[in-house]
Amino acid sequence: MVRVVFGVLGPTVAAGDSGGALALKGPRHRAVLARLIVARRRVVPVARLVEDLWADPPPGAVGAVQTFVAALRRVLEPERPPRAPARLLVTDGPGYALRTEPDTVDAWRFETALATAAGLPAQQALATLEEALGWWRGPAYAEFADEDWSRGERARLAELRLQAVERRAEAHLALGRPADAIPDLDAHLTEHPWREDAWRLLALALYRQHRQGDALAVLRRAREVLTNQLGLDPGPRLRHLQSDILTQTPTLDLHPDTDLPPNTPRPPHPPRGARNRALGSNEPAPNTPAHPHPPRGARNRAPSPIPPEPNTPPPPTTPPPADLWTRAAKTYNRTVAKGTRARLESTVGLIRNLAVTGGEGLAEARHHRTAAITAAEEFADPELTARVIGAYDVPAIWTRADDPSAAEHIVAVAERTLAALPTGPHDTARCRLLATIALETRGAPGPRGPEAAREAEALARRLDDPALLAFALNGRFMQSFTRAGLAPQRDAIGAELVELAVRHGLVTYEILGHLIRLQARAALADFAAADTHAATADRLAERHELPLVGVFTEWYGALRLSATGEPARAEAACRAAAARLDGAGMPGLERGLLPLALLCLRLTHGLPPDPDPRADWGPHRPWAEPFTLIAEGRHTEARTALRALPEPPHDLLHEAYCALEAEAALRLDDRTVLERARTRLRPAAAELAGAGSGLLTLGPVERYLTD
Repeated sequence: MVRVVFGVLGPTVAAGDSGGALALKGPRHRAVLARLIVARRRVVPVARLVEDLWADPPPGAVGAVQTFVAALRRVLEPERPPRAPARLLVTDGPGYALRTEPDTVDAWRFETALATAAGLPAQQALATLEEALGWWRGPAYAEFADEDWSRGERARLAELRLQAVERRAEAHLALGRPADAIPDLDAHLTEHPWREDAWRLLALALYRQHRQGDALAVLRRAREVLTNQLGLDPGPRLRHLQSDILTQTPTLDLHPDTDLPPNTPRPPHPPRGARNRALGSNEPAPNTPAHPHPPRGARNRAPSPIPPEPNTPPPPTTPPPADLWTRAAKTYNRTVAKGTRARLESTVGLIRNLAVTGGEGLAEARHHRTAAITAAEEFADPELTARVIGAYDVPAIWTRADDPSAAEHIVAVAERTLAALPTGPHDTARCRLLATIALETRGAPGPRGPEAAREAEALARRLDDPALLAFALNGRFMQSFTRAGLAPQRDAIGAELVELAVRHGLVTYEILGHLIRLQARAALADFAAADTHAATADRLAERHELPLVGVFTEWYGALRLSATGEPARAEAACRAAAARLDGAGMPGLERGLLPLALLCLRLTHGLPPDPDPRADWGPHRPWAEPFTLIAEGRHTEARTALRALPEPPHDLLHEAYCALEAEAALRLDDRTVLERARTRLRPAAAELAGAGSGLLTLGPVERYLTD
């Protein structure tokens, strides 16, 4: 019988004794094989295979699975006589099992090697780990990363691989080879910066290379990374290592032990004083007096503070506010185990608060949010993943994603989590997931975003949860741009948000409601009401230290100047608002906004458009391109660019883009495009074009319809 070996540490493969790859045919065949390997010799019922292979099983799915299994058997046991029972991929009761030996699957061999290495001397452990790590060809079950059935196994194997990399570094250090450990640890930490033990090993390796300054710099970097990503101080092992390095504790040096083979060369150690002087440490140079440390007993016998006078109240024990965070974080770090679900959920709460602190905080929160969701999914616990995703209920006003790829990833995880949540009392989690989908699909075509928004709102109203309803209404707002002319609908959403938030103390959603109403009333040319909402939003933002609100109210001020006939002041206000936007952490809003606003301002007031072709127009370039070409006298190319314009995105700039399209078509006398623009703009006949963005305007829509 031909012996078959299987590889899942990367794409799923099978090979015969000679090492030649076996032809596994299509992706469904490989999926069946991988699913059976995940089951570890246990039976997988046919019904379960059908569920795992198809989100919506087609008619005849069971027969298709049987066909896949038959094809796999022909490949895995080519010499099996007709009608003879299979010995490898067997039928057992209601399903199938892969009865292969433990040493024939690379993932199973890897686990065995890792466990074996733990009990070996350093030299043998290093060889074992090197060989085992060499079996990895990519992420485990690489082509099935999005499948629910592979998620838990992939997460477990990924964690074992990280442990193997760190154990290999420990073996290098035990053998007196710190230089061999450093490059691997550097690369390891670039991909996995939360691994505290890797930071410890890297610092120790640098110290043993007589690079005390670099070792301390690594520990400082570890503190910065862990604080920024998790809001926590380093654990006790890292703190103790830093203290030991500063005091040059002898236990940090390599000592002879049985792990070292005979005649292993050891790096010479220079005198400690010489080493520290070379690194520019704080150790005093020769002839520089230093304060000696008193004997321990003498230090303990230091005089105590003067006792207070009778009837004098004791000094306050409450730390000042600036210290409360530090002390609480240190206590949390000490008492809550690393890598736990509790830490992960606490981190998301911190990230949520970070998102409203300003530009750098928002950018960091966006990055760490994605990492937290990925980490949650690795637990293979859909309820945990739902809580981690749903906890980030940060109010959103701008309808274009700052990081589209991250938004796409979050939506994909949310959809998988929705499908994986067990039936039962999980409506709150489902509502938050649906609201997240509605928010993260902002501006995207297709029915899923509006559908998720409707479902989330209905669930929130049934659950009678004010915070949940506010989150769902934010999702509904994001999906209220399916056509032009919906400012009144958005005004109603904003009004409900304000009323709900005031009644239940939801300050950030109260501000969101005022900003939504500011936009809607500006679109309807009701500047008295818009001014009131802007002033209220500013007042609340100042009281609650929410600096990003001012970005939107300042741009509204520029819009108002343009709409009320003050183009010169409006241009200066646009430039000032753009300067404030710089570094606000909102690339989805920032890129190209200033040149777009200036183009709209000049068109509104009958000034030469004068678009700068070298400007960074960001996502707005297609709608500026016809004006750039017209200004250069290239009318044929301008007409081609106009005809090639995409469908205006369904977001806050929808009417502005439609008006730009109409204006360019007027200048080029293109009747086809004029009719298309008129159809799009007609529902917004009572609005100011673009003013619903709260940022810019091109004047009354009625003017474009009349023209």
